[in-house]
Amino acid sequence: MSIQRKIIHIDCDCFFAAVEMRDNPAWRDIPLAVGGQPGQRGVIATCNYEARRYGVHSAMPSSLALRRCPALLIVPPDFARYKQASLAVQAIYHRYSELIEPLSLDEAYLDVSGQPHCHGSASLMAEEIRAAIRDEVGITASAGIAPNKFLAKIASDWNKPDGQWLIRPQDVAAFVETLPVEKIWGVGAVTAARLKAQGLHSCGDLQRLPLLEMLQRFGKFGKTLYDLSRGIDHRAVEPARERKSVSVEETYSRDLPDLASCEAELAPLLTRLAQRLQRIGTPAFRGLSVKIKFADFSQTTVELAGQTLAADVFQQLLHTGFVRGNKPVRLLGVGVRLREDSPAAQQLPLFEEGLP
Repeated sequence: MSIQRKIIHIDCDCFFAAVEMRDNPAWRDIPLAVGGQPGQRGVIATCNYEARRYGVHSAMPSSLALRRCPALLIVPPDFARYKQASLAVQAIYHRYSELIEPLSLDEAYLDVSGQPHCHGSASLMAEEIRAAIRDEVGITASAGIAPNKFLAKIASDWNKPDGQWLIRPQDVAAFVETLPVEKIWGVGAVTAARLKAQGLHSCGDLQRLPLLEMLQRFGKFGKTLYDLSRGIDHRAVEPARERKSVSVEETYSRDLPDLASCEAELAPLLTRLAQRLQRIGTPAFRGLSVKIKFADFSQTTVELAGQTLAADVFQQLLHTGFVRGNKPVRLLGVGVRLREDSPAAQQLPLFEEGLP
């Protein structure tokens, strides 16, 4: 008999802000955010739950965050301390399994299938891990326990902060049936709107479509939708995959008609790219890239050596790529190619998860 897969997804609660509150106890009960200052067109990287009550959230411009919460304290990030805390958390993971797949400084998958700890109970292991993080690192974490990565990731959001949620194999069918399509890995705002326009609001709605029709409607992604809407995910927890690049992209609900429209979208994309690089510890990189997918689904990627996120260089790459197609654009992406000696290239997985 094969061993029942037991996957734990651990997500440290408001990680950057949690480390700041740990080291500055006076900040524990006030609205706090980590990010750039509004005068420098700063963006919120993360915030504590006090700030979230005012509608502040990550990726929000700091100026807007302060309008929503005038008492908000915004402090600059200190990645040396965050990396130290992350390493301490990872050391706790290794007490329970060597199959650990970090997604960023503050979250990871653990495959604890067949492990002897806690009499084999993944729920008890998650409780012990969270207790150790609280006692030894001084921050809190939430956990999801499920038969696969997709469900474990969702479950870790179900009882936040400082909680956990278990999805047993026998509960999978009932759990996914009412799950909104936005929760499916790879379904962003544009795809969700497209699904809903076809009357597909939940995984249960998707389950009514046979595989052939899913493939006809959504191409190769139809197989992913077919499986995940049924709670099926065979991806392994892979600790040793080499990451070669970091990128962000956006599919637009309306095609960008010309080069000027594309240029206007560069700044928010570069802000998101900078945030993602910060989230994984600001790795060293050696190249810059711009990806363009045109309205007819043809696409091109332009790359250039570089070690800083220079807006003028990305604009140059955008110009070069746009003239190759010279037609409306449905998707833009910006990215960097990591140096081979970067710790992120050596230690982190190839892809970041698409779920929020």
